[in-house]
Amino acid sequence: MEKVALITDTTADLPDEIVKKYNIKVLSFRIIYKDREYKDKIEISSQEVYDGFEKEIPTSSMPALQDMEDVYEELKKEGYTEVLGITLSTGLSGIHNGLTLVSQNHPEIKSYICDSKSISLGEGALVEECAKLIEQGKNLEEIVEAIPSIQKRIHLFFVVDTLEYLIKGGRIGKVAGTIGTLLNLKPIISVDIDGKYFTYAKVRGRKQALSKLVEIAKEITDKRKCTAYAMHGNGEEDTLKIKKVIEKFDNVSAINWGGCISPVSGVHSGPGLVGLVLIEEE
Repeated sequence: MEKVALITDTTADLPDEIVKKYNIKVLSFRIIYKDREYKDKIEISSQEVYDGFEKEIPTSSMPALQDMEDVYEELKKEGYTEVLGITLSTGLSGIHNGLTLVSQNHPEIKSYICDSKSISLGEGALVEECAKLIEQGKNLEEIVEAIPSIQKRIHLFFVVDTLEYLIKGGRIGKVAGTIGTLLNLKPIISVDIDGKYFTYAKVRGRKQALSKLVEIAKEITDKRKCTAYAMHGNGEEDTLKIKKVIEKFDNVSAINWGGCISPVSGVHSGPGLVGLVLIEEE
C-alpha cells in the first residue's frame, strides 16, 4: 500500500491543529545571533525576535540537512513509501535544493520536492490543499499533477511598515527599496511566478496601503468565491481591522486567522506586517 507523507517548513505558518491532523513534518529554519542560534518556532518565538530588534537584528539559515535526514528516518519508521515536500520559494531560500539532495539519499522512498513559489500561508495553503488530497486517497502522481492548478488559485499579498528589513536580508526581489524609504511608499507586495517578491501596487502611507489591500481583495473575490487567511508580523491590530472588513464580502466563505508569522519571516519583514492570502474555491 502506498502511504504519502507531507514535509514542509516553518515559514508555511501552518496552525498546530493542521500539522497534527495530517501528520505534517515541519522543518525548522535557524535564527542566528552573533553568539547563539535557535530553531525557528521551537526555541524562539516571533515576539522574542521583534522584541530583540533594538539590540540586534539576527540573520537566518535554512534547516540543517541533518534535520531533513532525521525526518526521512522517522517517515521510514512510520511506514511511509512516498514523500511530497513543499518548501519555501527557491527565490527566497535554498531549502528546496537541500531537501532534494537529502531525498536522493533515500531511494527506497519515492519523493517529489515542490517549490511552493510562495511564503507564509501562501505556502501553507498549498500544503493544506495537498493534505486534503492525501486524505481523499490520491496517490503522489495525482497530487503532483494537481499542484499547478492549486498554485494558480492562491493569491498572497502583504504590506510592511518599512522596507529596511527586506533590503537588509537581501530578500527585496523586484521591490524597489530606496524609493520606498524616501517617499513613504508602502508597496503592496506579492510573489511572482518565479517565487520572488514584486510590487503589486504602490501606495503612499500605511493607511492607504491597508485600504488598497482591502480593494485588491474585493477585486479578486468579486470574480471568484474565496477562502481567506489573515496573518500579521507584529501588526495584529491593523490585520484584525482588515479581517473584519473582508469577512463581510459576499464571496468570502471564510476568513481564517493565521496569527503571527514565523520568527524567521519576521526577521526579514520587520515589525508591522499585514498579510492576506486568498484561495479561489474550485
